Amino acid sequence: LAHEVLDCVEFPVLLGSAQTGVGVDRLADFICELGPSPADRPTMVEAAGDLTEVTADAGGAPLAYVFKTLADPYIGQLSLFKVLSGTIRTDDKLVNSNTGVEERMHAMFDLRGKEQSAASVVVAGDIAAVAKLSNTHTADTLAPKGTPVKVPAPARRTPQYGVAIVPHTQADDDKLGNALGRLQAEDPSLYVDRVEETGQTVLRGLGDTHIAVAIERLARKFGVNVDTTELRVPYRETVGGRAEAEGKVKKQSGGHGQFAVVNLRVAPLDRGAGFQFVDAIVGGTIPRNYIPAVQAGIEDTMSKGGVHGFPVVDVTVECYDGKYHSVDSSDMAFKTASSLGFKDAMAAAGVVVLEPVSLLEVTVPASLQGDIMGDITTRRGRVQGSTTNEHGEQVVSALVPTAELSRYAIDLRSMTGGRGTFTMQHDHYDVLPSNLVEKAKQSLPKH
Repeated sequence: LAHEVLDCVEFPVLLGSAQTGVGVDRLADFICELGPSPADRPTMVEAAGDLTEVTADAGGAPLAYVFKTLADPYIGQLSLFKVLSGTIRTDDKLVNSNTGVEERMHAMFDLRGKEQSAASVVVAGDIAAVAKLSNTHTADTLAPKGTPVKVPAPARRTPQYGVAIVPHTQADDDKLGNALGRLQAEDPSLYVDRVEETGQTVLRGLGDTHIAVAIERLARKFGVNVDTTELRVPYRETVGGRAEAEGKVKKQSGGHGQFAVVNLRVAPLDRGAGFQFVDAIVGGTIPRNYIPAVQAGIEDTMSKGGVHGFPVVDVTVECYDGKYHSVDSSDMAFKTASSLGFKDAMAAAGVVVLEPVSLLEVTVPASLQGDIMGDITTRRGRVQGSTTNEHGEQVVSALVPTAELSRYAIDLRSMTGGRGTFTMQHDHYDVLPSNLVEKAKQSLPKH
């Protein structure tokens, strides 16, 4: 069995519980008696663009690989590393091969559960921890200066499940950014981003269990309590046809007033074309110095939301006429007038709500292909095709509205008994059926 494990022919599965200790002794016995020793299998590293083998030789050049990063409440950042070659001693200086930054191995120690024992020397094949390597993270390689050797990092899986997180209190909010940064340092498969369009802070991971564990660690380890909500879908809107409208601001009741009239013509553009502003003023009906304010008023309205409240895209706006007053007109007046005129023109042209559509690829056993295709249809998806991969599994490709995939990681696991995987990425925007517009508006942030 030991030889088959070494040759990657057999992959034993051992059951146990870290909380109760059940099975831990069996795991330890397996590692000692049947598991390959570091000397049995060299490590593949990149050197000068080529792959080469490094053997676990205590007399060789020191080389270490950081496989885990922890945030200790008392010590700070802990880097867990394995010595692949050579011997590392306290205060040795090594260079991070990924960043080129020199790091000093100040305080090294062995970990025994929560106990830490100082380690002045760590030899090839051993695992230890070192504190305060501020410029070194998980999957980084530490090597002697002038020896740019890297251990190929494992491919990062693209997160396919995400939730929006909302801190309980202002105190939680104040600590959230730092806590999320430390959480990501410990677990690089977690992603955090701030989606400006929806105003949400999003935590993404490999599945609902992965996210649940991360949320629990935020509370237990960093004292940050958060609630989770579903992700808002970034809907957009555009015009359905051509229309004209007039925007007017008139306030002349004594003293310095406000006056501006803007005549606008709107029309749709091709999907993904963005925004086009056309200055068609002739004869000075609107002075040249006010045209930027007219455009700014339109762009501001587009970003804040059109008739339904979603950002406006794929529209051309032509300013073809207007009026001004030599005393009462101002940039603000023209900005307000163009905003009002643009909203009226959109309403007259008819508004179309656009929804994001994702390219979904699902890999499942061949026996489940029909179930997957049927499920995609119920999600308003369009199957694009199906292929067979090298393992005999079916890979189904489909275009599916993103709103229908918010819980797909959970649903796919249920449908396939955990035997299915998927990837998804944004593909394009398409028209949202009119009967779903009101439901889509419920996703808008509450002000």
